[in-house]
Formats: sequence, C-alpha cells, structure tokens
Amino acid sequence: MLLLPAMLLDGALGEPRAIWSRLPHPAVLMGRAVGWADKAFNEGENRRRNGILTMAGLAVGAWALGKVIAELPLGPLWQVLIAAILLAQRSLVEHVQAVADALRLSLNDGRRAVARIVGRDTANMDEPAVARAAIESAAENLSDGVIAPAFWFLIAGLPGLLVYKITNTADSMIGHRTPRHEEFGWAAARFDDLLNWIPARLTAVLIAVSHGWFNPDPIRRDAGLHRSPNAGWPEAAMAVVLDVALSGPRSYHGEKRDFPWVWPEGRREIGPTEIDAACAALWRSWAAFLIIVLLLMAV
Repeated sequence: MLLLPAMLLDGALGEPRAIWSRLPHPAVLMGRAVGWADKAFNEGENRRRNGILTMAGLAVGAWALGKVIAELPLGPLWQVLIAAILLAQRSLVEHVQAVADALRLSLNDGRRAVARIVGRDTANMDEPAVARAAIESAAENLSDGVIAPAFWFLIAGLPGLLVYKITNTADSMIGHRTPRHEEFGWAAARFDDLLNWIPARLTAVLIAVSHGWFNPDPIRRDAGLHRSPNAGWPEAAMAVVLDVALSGPRSYHGEKRDFPWVWPEGRREIGPTEIDAACAALWRSWAAFLIIVLLLMAV
C-alpha cells in the first residue's frame, strides 16, 4: 500500500523550499503544459471540440507517464516520492495557519496573507471575512489537494494520481466561464467535476465523523447552495463542525456577489481562533483518512 508512506512523508515534510526553490515543482510543469495547450489549440470555430481533444490528450499523456514511472527500477519508491510531492496536506495547513498568524498581527497583514490563497477581492475585508475566506479555502483544498489525489492514487496508482492532477490543474487554469475559456475549458471543468464527485463527499464525511458529527441533513442541505457541484460538501461540513457561517456576500474583481450563507445558524463574528480550529480539523480529517488506509491494508 504505497499511499500510506506517501501520506506520512507529505504530512511530515510538506514541500521543502530548499528543493522547490531550485527545481520546478511537478505542478508547475503541469501548468506549463496546460498553458502551452491553451495557446496552441484555443482557437478556431470549434473551440469546445478542441478543448475536449486537448483534455483527452493531457489525460492520456499523464496516464502513460505514470505507467512508465511505475515500471522503472525502484518504481515503488518513485511512486511514493511523486505521490508525496503531489499531496498537499502540510503545505495547506501552513498556508491557512499563516492567515491566522498574520491576522493576529493586524487586519492588513491578514488581508495580505489570505490574498495568497483565495481569488476574491481582499482589500476591504473585515476580520470575519478574512477568517471565512481562509476556512473556506481550507475545506475546499482539503478535498482538491489532499483527499482527491490520495483517493485516485489509492484507486488507480500513480497513473490515476497524475490524471487527476493534470485535470485539476487544467480546470484551475482554463475551466472558467470567460469569453476565452467557456468553450475551450468546458471539458476540463466537467472532467474535474466528475473526478471530484466522490472525493468531495468523502471529505465531508471525514470532516464530520472526525468531529463526532453524524447528522448529514444540514450538510446535504447547504452543500447544494455552492456554485460548484462538489466544493459545497467539504465547506458545509467544515461550517457545521466549527459552528461558523461560511460563504455569504463577497467581491470578485470589484463586483459584489451575494452568495447564500452556508450553515447560517453558525457564528459570524469569527477570527484567528476559528482559523486555528480549521487547521486542527484538517489534521483530524487527514488522520481519519489515514486510519481508513490502515484498515484497507489490514484487510
């Protein structure tokens, strides 16, 4: 079971700056591949077809690369190392915790810290808005950056992990409803939705169960309020177990958006203490998944 050492290695070391300040991170290389494909093929009259073929090509290439690496001498070792690199548990906790630490210094420090992990406007955020943004990012990225890649590595080995990561990278870069990418990025967005369907719901279960919450009704109720078919599940679970109201109004590119509240019954005057609790929830959920992996090994 190669997932166990990969998770432990990622949890212990994260992403050492001494290495990635000198070498390009695999995720960066994936981003370059997607960027090249966007420039090369996002043109012409049938951009949706081009996007479908591009996403298929990226996925097939990622699968083939995973198979080649798995068959190399010391293949299991390479698979563990690459999986550990592409999991993001420790780095996620560090980035979210940095927001709490900065917010304790000043509101402006908190705004600058949260701007590194979210895409919304941060310049006019108050302290609760900074905290909400950090906690939402923690929940969504636990699913996208930890549980989903671990799930696909467990199911389909390194090829499955690489297919997931290239798809998730493509979705983050071109899966947007903009004039340039609405058609070309359609396949990337839909394939990412498909690959995240089970992991997002599994993440919600891990968050809830690891905190002793066994009532799925409020999580199911609020998960559907999210604009994403998947991200609402871990976000709703995090809101419930921390008893904080998440989502709600925010601004993107100067435009105010009135999103509905997730767990509106929860507290709204929140700050660094609640971010600390979200970081603890990340580790508890990670540990719960680790226990599942151990049980699968025992079976």
